[in-house]
Amino acid sequence: MKKVTNLAFIRAQAGRSAELGERLRRLAARSRREPGCRSYDLHRADDDADLWMLYETWHSAADRQAHYASAHLRAFIAEAPFLVEGPLDLRGFTPSLPLDRVRGRRLLSGLAARH
Repeated sequence: MKKVTNLAFIRAQAGRSAELGERLRRLAARSRREPGCRSYDLHRADDDADLWMLYETWHSAADRQAHYASAHLRAFIAEAPFLVEGPLDLRGFTPSLPLDRVRGRRLLSGLAARH
């Protein structure tokens, strides 16, 4: 099994960003409890308060497919037209070069020391 990652970019309708953010937080909390979920992180753009991003990683494509069928994701999709402007921009990825954990920690430590 190969892990898979999704990036979803979601733009809130004008005046609905706080409400969308709360719904996305609930979605993330429930999704993190699903079998096969490695991470499910919510981000908000630094320069655009209406733009949100979900970064999700699953143990396998089958786990991601099970997530697509989950009741909490289906509920979010049903209410999305009232909160979201335009279509969701969803992209799927698979790792092409996994980061070595030890080297990755050293790299991040070095970067943190510089700032």
